[in-house]
Order: sequence, then structure tokens, then C-alpha cells
Amino acid sequence: MGAILKNLRYTLRQLRKSPGFTLTAVLTLALGIGANTAIFTVVYAALLAPMPYPEPDQLVMVWSKIQGDRNSLAAQDFEDWKHQNTVFSDINAFTGGSFNLATKDQPEYLEGQRTTPGMYRMMGVKFLYGRDFLPEEGTVGKDHVVILVNKLWRRLGSDPNIVGKDITMDGAPYTVVGVLAAGQPDRLDQWLIAPLAFTPDQLNHDFHWLLAMGRLKPGVSMQQAQANMDAVTANIAKDNPRSNKGWGAFVEPLHNDFMSKDRIRTLWMLLGAVGFVLLIACVNVANLVLAKGTTRQREIAIRTALGASRKTVFAQFLTENLVLALLGGVTGIGIGLLALRGLQFIMPRGTLPSEADLTLNLPILLFSLVASTLSGLLFGCAPAWYATRVDPAEALKEGGRSGTGAGRQRIRRLLVISEFALALALLTGAGLAIHSFYNLTKVDLGLNTTHVQTFSLPVPDARPKDPAQIASYYRQILDRIKAVPGVIDATAATGLPMQGAGFGMPFTIAGQPDFADPSQRPGTGFGMSTPDYFKTYGIQITRGRAFTDQDTAATVRVAVVNEKFVEKFFPGKDPLQQRINVEEIIPGVTKLGPYQSWQIVGVYHNVRAGDFRDDYPEMQVPFWQIPWPNSSIGVRTAGDPDTMMRSIAAAVHSVDPQIALAEPRTLDDVKNHMLAGDRFVMTLFGCFAAVALLLAAIGIYGVMAFSVGQREHEIGLRMALGASRGNISRLVLKEALLLSVIGLGVGLIGAYFVGRAMASTLYGVGSIDITAVSVVAFVLLTASLVASWLPATRAASVQPVKALRAD
Repeated sequence: MGAILKNLRYTLRQLRKSPGFTLTAVLTLALGIGANTAIFTVVYAALLAPMPYPEPDQLVMVWSKIQGDRNSLAAQDFEDWKHQNTVFSDINAFTGGSFNLATKDQPEYLEGQRTTPGMYRMMGVKFLYGRDFLPEEGTVGKDHVVILVNKLWRRLGSDPNIVGKDITMDGAPYTVVGVLAAGQPDRLDQWLIAPLAFTPDQLNHDFHWLLAMGRLKPGVSMQQAQANMDAVTANIAKDNPRSNKGWGAFVEPLHNDFMSKDRIRTLWMLLGAVGFVLLIACVNVANLVLAKGTTRQREIAIRTALGASRKTVFAQFLTENLVLALLGGVTGIGIGLLALRGLQFIMPRGTLPSEADLTLNLPILLFSLVASTLSGLLFGCAPAWYATRVDPAEALKEGGRSGTGAGRQRIRRLLVISEFALALALLTGAGLAIHSFYNLTKVDLGLNTTHVQTFSLPVPDARPKDPAQIASYYRQILDRIKAVPGVIDATAATGLPMQGAGFGMPFTIAGQPDFADPSQRPGTGFGMSTPDYFKTYGIQITRGRAFTDQDTAATVRVAVVNEKFVEKFFPGKDPLQQRINVEEIIPGVTKLGPYQSWQIVGVYHNVRAGDFRDDYPEMQVPFWQIPWPNSSIGVRTAGDPDTMMRSIAAAVHSVDPQIALAEPRTLDDVKNHMLAGDRFVMTLFGCFAAVALLLAAIGIYGVMAFSVGQREHEIGLRMALGASRGNISRLVLKEALLLSVIGLGVGLIGAYFVGRAMASTLYGVGSIDITAVSVVAFVLLTASLVASWLPATRAASVQPVKALRAD
């Protein structure tokens, strides 16, 4: 213990004597450790941390399953699951909801949730005031109660006595029965929760619209739960073959529900990328320590001559490096916190599950400590070992210059080569992400996004669902909007382009054999739109015609399908001669009706949706033939659509003063939102690559500057023998270029594996993208030459007489 304290005191004196060296090494390490701390915090919170609920391992999501894919479930399926299972202590259903909250000025749209009574009690969510819903509040007529999320309670004035009071939503009073405690629910888009009360027509096996969460009984394994649900769904399918044949259930841990495989892979790749940054930082510090060690050869020789063993010298140098690493770790935690705040600012909403708490905690601190310690060992062992190799007699005789031999130079060159190899791999990843994002921005979306304002109309459930009344309502709204000066076109539809048609529906093709197993029917996006839909959004009709105002409930049902639909289901056939059978969707009824036949009258250009990577089959039918109560509005304007939003809202409120205009944004904003995830990944990779490039440039500069300083005598001799300044500059630049090229050659192997790891997240880019690799290699070589220019200039300015006299 005494020896350790002695080494620590000596280390602190050494570091104080070299403030420039200490500051450079600490900041270099802090960059790497800080980046790792920030990204590991995200990975830990999203993937590794336990869920913030009591006994979180007992909470599971329970899905319907068809053709191997997860799906929502029907209300009667949920009721049967609840009564027939033997593995859950409780199971609850939930779905999204939207509400128009009455305010002083105009109604405010709020997203919410509807849950069966006991959902939050089952999860163990804490209440600030009040309680969860009672069982009887899950019945129609007794369901006008509400739980407020804490952030809404604060917006409403933070009234501690709000429980028992009424708020007006959708034109009706709702009694507040609870307020959730601050925390995880505040990170959701939902602002309030209302009971999920099933009406008689909702209790069917056909209409899939719910999600279910359960809590396993103590001691029940995931395998036992799955086996039990397989038996339950098989029994339901036996009793209801028309609706449930081919349908099963899928039980999975709650933790797995919120992150797609691609998103999880992206998080691990980002952690790997910052790991590369830390390795490069360690290589840089190792070079610094090696250079610093050269100036201490005489000191080491004297200590060795006075009896210090190699073990003692090694321990001293390793202690110095570990202290440097720990200082870098402490500083890195501070940088990591700042980086984490920046990440939260640029991270698209919904990237992480709401349970992910991005705060510094014990596991994160332990990770930073381990990263710091490993960094110290990584960059410290080689310099410490070299310190023990000093020949005391030679070092004292040559005044400390003997330690600058070829071995030390070789390891410093190897470090630079490895640094450039790591940098190439990381910069290639950034190049691939940038190239992929560029390709996505150039995708033919199939529509014109400029000068289009969009919003949705969350019509309350209590409104009449008569199709004629719905059609009249939307005709009035569209007529008022079109009358606003500067409006060119307006349309209503069940979905927004780039976000999907609104529904996913199975179908059959008229004239083809029926499916013995209904679950094997193909599916398509299914939406209803008014005649100006294609004109408003700039979508091209490539065959046949679009809808007209004459396509009403009194005329033949018609449909327009996209090119992907034709390619997939009618290869080599004339689509305008085909009819599609789809079960009827009835406004206000969560039950599918009988098959309706739709004659295809047109084909429209594919409109990309989701992540823009693929086309999906889709069909649109006339809104006037199936009017739908909750729809999105698109308005094409002559000028800036944002400036016209107030006039458009006034036009809507002249028809319906109680309705809120939800999520108003331009179509360009919708496009940018859809690209936000790829932009975020590209930005992070770009930032890490910039740090790697900076560190690589510093590394090559350090090696070449040190090399020039140690070879001053040789350079002076060369110049005395006739070498020009240009020859000397080229000599230095040639060495730097050689090290860089070797590093880039080695780095191509890493670049290949980085490309393979990223392949599933990229668009239009291969595992090895020649363009990206070429650009990255050029940037690195340029950085190498720029970083070497100053040492080369210094070498060319050596005075031969002075250099030879000094020797």
C-alpha cells in the first residue's frame, strides 16, 4: 500500500510538471470516454435497464399472430383470452384515442389512450392523486371518467383538488378520478386516459384494433405462457373457424415490444462506432506517452542505476497512465452528460421507448470507470514496458538519447497505422450512412410535397355515424376551405401520403377460388379519399381515371390501385378488367361487414410510405362511397401554406366550432419527419467520424513532429551534403503518406465488416461502396498531408551548421 501511495504522489508531481502534456492526454481520452458514456447511456436505458415497474419480468405483450407476423386483436378475442387463460394474474387491453379538450379560446386536440380498468394497477404505475378505473367504469354509460397524465395536470394549473372535478372533452363532461405521478408516462404522446368500454357490436372476432398486455403469475415461464395461449387460440379457432382459422397468439417480454430489430442493431452499431473513437483516442495517448517517455530516459537510467527494479519502473509508468485515464474518465463523464443533452435535443421523438430514462446512474458510472481503466491499460502497457528496456549505461553516456531507437519509432508508426485503419472503418460507416440518406432524399416519392398543408379532424365518437351526414359534413368543410383565397385544391382522406392509406385489409380477387383458410388472404393498404386527392397531392394517374364527384353511394363501387398492387397481383393482366372483394368497413362499427366488390378504374403512381425504402400495394376507394368520420385534410395553396393556416382553421370552425385541427403541418414537414431517424443516425456517425478524423490527423502530426525533432542531426547532415529544402520536405511527407496508405489498406478490412453490419439499415448502398470508400480515403490522405505539412516545413528550415554543432 505504501508503494502505491508513493507512486501516486510521484505521478501527480510528474503530471503537474507537464501541464501541456497532461491536458492534451486528458482531453483526448475525455472525448473518447465521453462519447462512449453518452451512447452507452442510450443503449443501457433502451435495451439493458430493467423496466420501471414492479416485477417487470412478469409483464408481457400478447399479440394476435397471423402468417407468423404480430397483429392487433379483436375485442371478443381479448375477452376469450381473459377468461380462458391460466397463466396471467391479469390481462388488459388498450388502444389509442383522440379527444377535443374544451379551452377558453378554441378546442384543443389531445392524443390519449383507452384502457380496460386495472391496466395501470396491473403495471404498478404510481398515482400522484386518485386511482385507477374501477371495474364498473369499463361499462358503457359509466365510462365518462378520466385519468390525467401529470404533464396535462400541470398545464391545467396543478390543482391538488382536481380529483372529482369535471373537464369537458368532445362536448361532454368527464370526471377526473386520478392523476399519474410525474415520470415515464410524461414521455409518451398521450395526455390522458379514458376507460375502454366495449359496446355489443364491438365484441366480435373480426375487427382487429386492440393491443393487450398481461402480467404472468409468479413462477410461470414465457414458454408456459406461450403454450397456454396456443391452446386458447386453437380452441377459439375451432369454435369460430370463419374468423379465427389460422390465427394464433404470440407472447413476448414487454421489454422487446418497443424496439424494432433494425433500431436495436443501429444502437449497437453506434456503440461500436464510439468504441472506435475511444480506441483511436487511446492510440493517440499511447503516442504521446511514448514521446514523453523519450525525454525521461536519463531519469529512468538514474533510478535503475540506484537500484530500482524493472518491476518498479513498470509499476510507476503504469500508475501514471492509469491516473491519466481516470482523469480522462472523470472529464469524459462531464463531456458525456453534455453530449447526452445534445443527443436528446436532436433525437427524433419516439426513437426510444418511454421507459428509457436517460440519466446518469450507477451502471453508467461503472461503465465509464471500466472504460477508463481499460483505456489506461491499453495505452499504458507498451510505454511502461519500453521504459523498463532502458540501458542505464548508454542512457547516461548519451545524455538520454539512446532511448530514441528504432524499436520505439517502429511501435509509434504501428500505432499511427492502426489509428488510420480504425479511422477508415469509422469514416466508411459515416460515408455509408450519408450516402444512404442522400439516396433516400432522392427517392421518387410519387407526389409533390410543396405548398401542401395537412391536418386531421378528430371527430368525437359521440357524433352521428350516418354515412350521408358524414359526407355532408366533409363536403361543407372542403367547400369552405376551397373558398379561402390562395387555396388551389383540398381533399379529405383516411390517411396521409407517406404515412399509409389508413387501413390494412385482406382481400380476394373476383373470379379466383376462395381461400379455405381466410388467414391466407393477401393484404393491401386500403383508404378512402375524395376526388381531388390525387390532384391535391400531385399523384399521377398512370392508367384509367381517378374518382369524380359522380362516384357516390348510389353508383357502382370503384377503386384505384397503385402500380405495386398491379405488379404483385396482376402481372401480365389488364388491371382495369379486375374486381377486388373486400369486407365492408362500416363507420362507427368495429365489425367487418359482408364482402363488397370494387371495380378497378385506374392505376396511380406508387407513393412511398414508412421509411421510403419499399413500395407497398395500396388501393383507394371514393370517400363519397364510404364516408369516414375521422379523416385527414390536405390543402394545396398558391403561397406559403403555414401562413394560411389561420384562415383554413377559421373555415373549418365556421362549419364546426367544437372541432380541433390536429397536428397541422406541411407535407414537407411530414417528409422530414419520416426521414428523421435516418438523419439522426447519419448525424451521429458524421460527428463520430469527424472526431476520428481529428484524432487521426493529430496522431500523424505528433509522430512526424517527433520524428523530425529526433532526426535533426540526420537532416542537417543531408542538407550539408547537398539535399535541398524541397528534398527534405518531400522526405517527411513521403513517410507520412506511406504510413497513411498502409493504415488505409489495413482499414479496408474493417470497412468491409462495418458495411456488412450496416447493410440492413442502408438504402441503395452495398456493403462496400466504392464512392464512399474513395471519398473517405481521399479525406484521410488529405488530412494526413495537411497534418504533416508543419513538421515538413520545420524539417526544411533546419540549419545544417547549427544541427551538426549541437550534435
